[in-house]
Amino acid sequence: MRLVVARCQVDYAGRLTAHLPMATRVLMIKADGSVLVHSDGGSYKPLNWMSPPCTLREGTTDDGAVEWTVTSKTDDTLRILIEQIHHDTSHDLGVDPGLQKDGVEKHLQELLAEHPATLADGLTLVRREFPTAIGPVDLMCRDADGLAVAVEIKRRGEIDGVEQLTRYLELLNRDPLLAPVRGIFAAQEIKPQARVLATDRGIACSVVDYDALRGIDDSEHRLF
Repeated sequence: MRLVVARCQVDYAGRLTAHLPMATRVLMIKADGSVLVHSDGGSYKPLNWMSPPCTLREGTTDDGAVEWTVTSKTDDTLRILIEQIHHDTSHDLGVDPGLQKDGVEKHLQELLAEHPATLADGLTLVRREFPTAIGPVDLMCRDADGLAVAVEIKRRGEIDGVEQLTRYLELLNRDPLLAPVRGIFAAQEIKPQARVLATDRGIACSVVDYDALRGIDDSEHRLF
């Protein structure tokens, strides 16, 4: 990961346009190719970003200023004009073990792995914690037609969860042995904004009844 603290101006052009005037910000270039622009405020979300796959080209303007041009596969562009660099460093973070889920979320994953058809008719499990270069997918399944389905499970479904599943799907659909891969966003509660975003990206939403799943999973009739 490369971290750059710089005084910069950012312009985004694509389905919409956005402009960030000159100010000091943190520029993050991750190993998966994504580029994120952060400020010192505004919570944890970037002010602007470009998701992979994308390309970063570094150059200079006619007056000698440093300019980064980030281009996505859909030809959206993120133009970062750098006036002054205060800090520039790179770090190898290695392979991330993935998010450790809390008790309820982990149990939800276990129950849905045993009963994937509660998410969609004909769904069968391929593997839990399916590995990718950016972290494990909660469940990798096959639907009734044999097509791959990636399932992301949250206790509370919010926009960040949809974004996470979107990144997984973008990566998985580059694999010709898996593609096409569609997604299911499963949670006990899904926020309206997250549902709208998921629907816009072709991701199905499934509200999970935890108590009903626990009723299916009757421990008295288990051997172990």
